Amino acid sequence: MTAPRPPFTPSDQPIRKSSDPIDVRTLGKQPYKQMWDEQAKLALQRHDEEIPDTILVLEHPSVYTAGKRTQPEDRPTISDIETVDIDRGGRITWHGPGQLVCYPIIKLDDPVDVVDYVRRLEEAIIQTVRHMGIHEAGRIDGRSGVWVPASDGKPDRKLAAIGIRITRGVTMHGIAVNCDNTLEYYDYIVPCGISDAGVTTMSDELGRDVTVEEVTEPLVHNLIEAFEGRLQVADHTFGSAPDPTKGLPHRRHAHDHK
Repeated sequence: MTAPRPPFTPSDQPIRKSSDPIDVRTLGKQPYKQMWDEQAKLALQRHDEEIPDTILVLEHPSVYTAGKRTQPEDRPTISDIETVDIDRGGRITWHGPGQLVCYPIIKLDDPVDVVDYVRRLEEAIIQTVRHMGIHEAGRIDGRSGVWVPASDGKPDRKLAAIGIRITRGVTMHGIAVNCDNTLEYYDYIVPCGISDAGVTTMSDELGRDVTVEEVTEPLVHNLIEAFEGRLQVADHTFGSAPDPTKGLPHRRHAHDHK
């Protein structure tokens, strides 16, 4: 396995262009499309220096979101939950109650390093969940997000999903950490286009109820530490697997904001 190239920004340096404090907004449950519109507005304001770097912290009602690499066979086999075609990378996933969602609206320093940004997001999640007791959590080379390795007859399983968009140097979308949500709705899709692995929650892994509220403060703290270079990216890779988006065309007939 080849090591990733060094990041453009040294790992102990901030990845943000600004040194001003980050504005953290805890919003509770918010409709998906409304927050997508809000992100776009905030990203424009951030680009124009009208607001500081911002992290939106929230939950969504049940919704499927289809990224630009979503294939027809990925789509849900049930019709009672809305599917929204969106402008992030990746394939399809589910959001819903019990899942902690963070949307950083961050102006990245030049030159923009997308890989380093994603690695810092992953690092923040890994350190958070390890500190809470999921000590084996890490990365799978070739797949984004945070994973728990196969154990007890269960395959590698995804604990947190990452899907981002960077427009004019400002980040949108972000991370979703499964706290105490149901896993039922993953059964109706091919999550992130990956059919050879599972999905899990912090509650399932720790054998107790882990709420969104419990995870919020440590995760936001670690996100900020990672953006500032105080929490440095380390190699937590425990396996490798095919990239589920490699070589795929962008989906056809995407109706953003339909």
